[in-house]
Order: sequence, then C-alpha cells, then structure tokens
Amino acid sequence: MTGHGPRRTRDELLGCLAEAVGSVTAAHPTRVAIDGPPAAGKTTLADELAVALRAQGRHVIRATIDDFLFPRAQRYPRGEYSAEGCYLDAHNHDALNRMLLNPLGPGGDRRFQHAVYDHTTDAALPPPVRTAPADAVLIFDGVFLMRPELINRWDLRIFVSTALGRTVDRAVIRQRQVSSRADVERRWRKRYIPSQQLYLATVRPTDHVDIIVHNDDPQQPTWETRTH
Repeated sequence: MTGHGPRRTRDELLGCLAEAVGSVTAAHPTRVAIDGPPAAGKTTLADELAVALRAQGRHVIRATIDDFLFPRAQRYPRGEYSAEGCYLDAHNHDALNRMLLNPLGPGGDRRFQHAVYDHTTDAALPPPVRTAPADAVLIFDGVFLMRPELINRWDLRIFVSTALGRTVDRAVIRQRQVSSRADVERRWRKRYIPSQQLYLATVRPTDHVDIIVHNDDPQQPTWETRTH
C-alpha cells in the first residue's frame, strides 16, 4: 500500500484512475466500482472519469445503483429511517447482477441493461438491451458495492472516502431545493450514516478495494493504491 501523501490536483487524480482502468486486462468489458457514502462525491468522480476515458477513445457505459432500487413500496419494510433497511432492503442486487454485471463479465454475452428502475417516477424501466464491445468500460457508482453479493463482479474497485459528518452538510446543499435542512439531517443521521457504519463494520470495504480516494477537499484530493 502506498501512503496518500501530499494533496494533489483533480486532474492528477483522474489521470491516475484512467491509468488504473487502462491497466486492467480482461477478455470482457472492464467493470469499475466507485463505492462510498452518500454525498461523498462518487457520482461526480464517476462522471469525470467517464469523460476522461471517452477522451482516450474508450467506449464507456455509465450506470448507478440508484437505477437498481426496489420500488418504494418494497424499500421500507423496517421503516423509512431504518439503517438496517437501507443496507438490506433498498437495492435489487439480483437484477444488477443479472442485467448488467454478469453479462459484462467472464463468459457473458455483453447484452446488458444499464437500469431497471426510475426513481423519479417510482416505476420499473424497460430500457433497450444493448450490446457492449469487448473493450468497453463500465463506470458504476453507488453505495455498498463491496458487499458479498457484488464484490466478485468488479475488475477495479475504488472507494471515495469522506468524513461522514461532512456528507450531511453536502447533502443539505445538494437537496436544498427539495428538502428542508431538518429533513435532510434527520434522514442522514438516522438512516444513511448508521447504515454506512454498519457496512464499514461488517464488510470493511476499504480492505477490498484497489484505490481509496480521500475526498474531503474535492479540488485537492489525496489517494492511496492498495495491493492485495
């Protein structure tokens, strides 16, 4: 493992991640996981990495765990603020594996769906089935991506680390148009942060990833590469 050392620029981080993606050798598309707490900066980083890879001529598939949620009626059997429910009941991992990760993996036919659920309408999605070229890159962001149901489906594993308390302030800013500060803080402190603490304690995701990005200051990130 290398220490994360001095702060670096955002472009240097993206260059490092693009190089790591390029170093993956596989006969199937490269499946990249960008894991981390809500509001850690996963989606922004995934979008930026996709742009960088496309500029290198790579065919990029962008997808997110938010498009593999169960319908709202199924997500809250333990209550809307249950941390255990957030970890255990929210995401359709079977569909994620069946529709996206397995088809792009070893022995897969590369015929995939990048989403099965639209959270804005709370409805199932029947997006077209597409066929990925063998040298495509899947950039997939989301929470809990190192859990046992998913961990063996990734060819490169990245964890975006941010102090959990800091994510509350980011979430308040991000959701200020749709939710009050009190509502956001309640959801974060009762559901999202405890679910991340449960995940960190039971799965220890940073023990299983290839790169940890320390994103407390997104414009001056640090990172460390881990060897297993």
